[in-house]
Amino acid sequence: MIDLILNKDNKNLTTFLNPFSYLLARKQRGLFSSFNIEIDGILLVLILRIFGCHFIRKSFDMTSLASTIFNKAILESKTVYLIGTKPELIDQAVKNIREKFVDLNICGFRDGYFAIEEKKEILNNIINLDPDYVICGMGTPKQEEFLLDLSQAGWKGTGYTCGGFLHQTAQNIKYYPKWIDLFNLRAFYRIYDEPRLIKRYMLEYPIALIYILSDLINYKWKH
Repeated sequence: MIDLILNKDNKNLTTFLNPFSYLLARKQRGLFSSFNIEIDGILLVLILRIFGCHFIRKSFDMTSLASTIFNKAILESKTVYLIGTKPELIDQAVKNIREKFVDLNICGFRDGYFAIEEKKEILNNIINLDPDYVICGMGTPKQEEFLLDLSQAGWKGTGYTCGGFLHQTAQNIKYYPKWIDLFNLRAFYRIYDEPRLIKRYMLEYPIALIYILSDLINYKWKH
């Protein structure tokens, strides 16, 4: 996975890895080879820097790239399609985004929960709308699989995964308090807001870090 992270060749699909999603991604190297990979999570950024790999944290949320991409779409008169989160949350998420980015052309949106037999129809609908950007938040690896399927079905736009962005935006367009973002305490805030994530951060993150360190050592040894 380390070579995929370091390989930047301007693909039209971009995803973001934290330690948890890294653990999932390394099992599906073929899938993630179709994506530009950015690093979401200050801990993973710091570990990569220790090994001489210079990264800055990037994520599709309001603390990072979301505002940049939405404003770029407005400036260039591009269209955006949003897909993700639960059926009861997507309308509020889109409402909050439209209130913040009044001139953003959201050409379509839907939740990220659908039966497998619905997928082809959803893909065709998006292709017919032909959005310039598709922002997909279904969790890893479903969001990557969806964007890759969309691209392979003939869509030529730019895709970003966004993890929990739409879910969080349904609560508030600025999910993280300023001081939380300033001190890079986003993981702790998510545990506070979503206690179900305790297992991920306390159990699965340490396991992931072992694999990350092992992969980095092996990569550096070979290079």
